[in-house]
Amino acid sequence: MGKTTGFLEYERKEAAALPPKERIRNFREFHQPLPLSMQQKQGARCMECGVPFCQYGAAIAGMTSGCPLHNLIPEWNDYVYHGNFEKAYERLRKTSNFPEFTSRVCPALCEKACTLGQYSTPVSTKENERTIIEYAYEKGLAAAKPPKNRTGKKVAVVGSGPSGLAAADDLNRRGHLVTVFERADRIGGLLRYGIPNMKLEKWIIDRKVKILEEEGIRFETGCEIGRDRLSQDLLKEFDAIVFAGGASNPRNIDAPGRDAKNILFAVDYLTQSTKLLYDHGYLKPDYQGDWNKVSGGLAAGKDVVVIGGGDTGNDCVGTAIRQGAKSVLQLEMMPEPPETRRDSNPWPQWPLVKKTDYGQEEAIDRFGKDPRMYQTTVSSFKKDKQGRLSSIVLVKLESKTDAESGRRSFVPVAGSKQEVPCQLALIAAGFLGAEKALCDAFSLEQDARTNIKSDGHRAISTGKDSGKIFCAGDIRTGQSLVVKAIADGKACAKEVDEFLMGYSNL
Repeated sequence: MGKTTGFLEYERKEAAALPPKERIRNFREFHQPLPLSMQQKQGARCMECGVPFCQYGAAIAGMTSGCPLHNLIPEWNDYVYHGNFEKAYERLRKTSNFPEFTSRVCPALCEKACTLGQYSTPVSTKENERTIIEYAYEKGLAAAKPPKNRTGKKVAVVGSGPSGLAAADDLNRRGHLVTVFERADRIGGLLRYGIPNMKLEKWIIDRKVKILEEEGIRFETGCEIGRDRLSQDLLKEFDAIVFAGGASNPRNIDAPGRDAKNILFAVDYLTQSTKLLYDHGYLKPDYQGDWNKVSGGLAAGKDVVVIGGGDTGNDCVGTAIRQGAKSVLQLEMMPEPPETRRDSNPWPQWPLVKKTDYGQEEAIDRFGKDPRMYQTTVSSFKKDKQGRLSSIVLVKLESKTDAESGRRSFVPVAGSKQEVPCQLALIAAGFLGAEKALCDAFSLEQDARTNIKSDGHRAISTGKDSGKIFCAGDIRTGQSLVVKAIADGKACAKEVDEFLMGYSNL
């Protein structure tokens, strides 16, 4: 695949990112893709390694190595190298429903497992993928292709995030009649409201949803199952139901003063920010208005503390800076990772190394220092006379092992408390599984982590119509990545198809 000596002849080159001072002025995507001729050279770097871990997609040492979708990466890298982007798109579409999403928001598990990365810099697979899909749209290759035949079977998909959309797409292509129900006002789930616009512009979602509609999928927004549509009506109307509502219960921080005003869950803050942009018309592709009129948000002029060091926490950092935060601090319970792999973390395992993401880069540029504080958590929240958050008391943590159980835990370090000003705290501590009301409405069982219990993707239910209920994505597996949610949605679609037809060709 690629050019036999390409990895020796060409260095890795990535799409240029606008400098932080420029990109924090708005919520636009800030990477500038390479010209096609330069991207072809990046495809040439694929080294015909023999064992392509990039498309392996299974767990090594408890962490996924390579693409969970098993994308045919060496094959389409070869087509990119030769400039045959039409063939590259054909190979990409065989395994991936939404490369326009994953090429922007996926952490590139493929690249972390790239054989070339063991010796040099990995192949720029993620940007190759983006080039392929955008070429396909430009040339009309990604246009709607409705199924030629219909089975007459009706499937309801509850939730329009990546797993729900993937299940809906595959089932519709098979010929089933699919309706997607979404309780929010727009389709996309966390793609829409949990990922900020500078990371995934919302017209990209709209572009794909329009195609899915043209291919025959029905979408109902503002429809909450159990409230706007009763469970018994859904069970009566549809031959199969797929629950793909995501892990929708954010983890809380149980500390004194938690009832203070201006303590928000990260997803609520990011949703509010995106809706503010919609309200001002800023998310229209042809928007030409004054950004200063819409830059105000909850973080404007405030000292912001983000509690959580993951991708969502980083998105909160970047959003707060764009809204004009006075300062931004990000707390992480875990120790600071090393700059390079330890001997105990060899390739092709996921690299447990320090990553400075776009929001942290912007904080360093804006405030002159890294916003992250490691092995630190909240001891208590302080509020003013009006009940508004005014400061946070932090405490350092240390790792200790229990002598009896052998379990490690983090405990506060005596005398390490410090108080920092804070008028907005954002809790980005992750999510737990399905909402209890939804499970109760359909007699669905939940596991210890509140995910829907399942046998494969068949939801375990005590209801009389339990055989037709399935589940996919974070609502079944717990919080995970977009690419894993898509893979799980596809696997669920195959099980649903087998249930409806007695066999599956998905």
